Amino acid sequence: MIDAALTQLFPHSATVALAGLYLAHDLRRLAGAQPFVYANFVASLDGRIAVPDMVKGGLKVPMNIANARDWRLFQELAIQADLIITTGRYLRDYAAGKAQEILRVYDDPRFTDLKAWRTAHGLTPQPDLVVISSSLDFPVPDALTQGGRRVLIVTDGRAAAPRIRELEAQVGQVFVAGNSQVEGRRFVELMAGQGYRIIYSAAGPKIAHMLLADGVLDRLYLTQVSRVLGGAPFSSIVEGPLLARAIDLPLRTLYYDAASEGFPGQLFGCYGKK
Repeated sequence: MIDAALTQLFPHSATVALAGLYLAHDLRRLAGAQPFVYANFVASLDGRIAVPDMVKGGLKVPMNIANARDWRLFQELAIQADLIITTGRYLRDYAAGKAQEILRVYDDPRFTDLKAWRTAHGLTPQPDLVVISSSLDFPVPDALTQGGRRVLIVTDGRAAAPRIRELEAQVGQVFVAGNSQVEGRRFVELMAGQGYRIIYSAAGPKIAHMLLADGVLDRLYLTQVSRVLGGAPFSSIVEGPLLARAIDLPLRTLYYDAASEGFPGQLFGCYGKK
């Protein structure tokens, strides 16, 4: 039930509506000289964000923690973005008909209010996409570039020059943001140079590590479902080498979504520097 209320626990106690909860965070006001960068995950109580995908291979969000109320808030975060970070796997799946649009406001009647919100703010129908990849092993489906939408590609010095030239002929400039790996700060600088102010990471834990390691992730939105999954392999919100320094992300808001029949409840947390 999307209309069921939440209990705000921090910074003060209140009863609040789910619809519009993250729109009220008004992320577009937070961009300054540098773009505002934020990420979102849903996790189990034991910290798992993914389990093996027996159909596509790789990993996927566990179906027993994915839920409509968290998905509503995911859409509220995506609708505010100028640019959404994604991966080569998403483009491969999209081309194969195994993935949907990240922002679902044009084909899902539950989100018609979000479509109106984006229009009212003078934004393009869909945020542009940026694919971060070293291998560049993906197609760029024509459907993703309709209506003037841009698909940007960011890679590093390991990428094959012939493949870079192929992609440049299709989508324009391919950006190189590091020698042996894409560097978070250089990535953000390049995107700022393209005029992007609000950047949303809908990618996975390796991208989160990149952004955190260079200190460019401004906010983390984390839904924690009150379920323990266990199992292996284990995938959490950040994957990569031990960070050179611990990253402090103070709690900004916390909401409790009460248990209901067949669902154990969840916490919606927002952590960040601003």
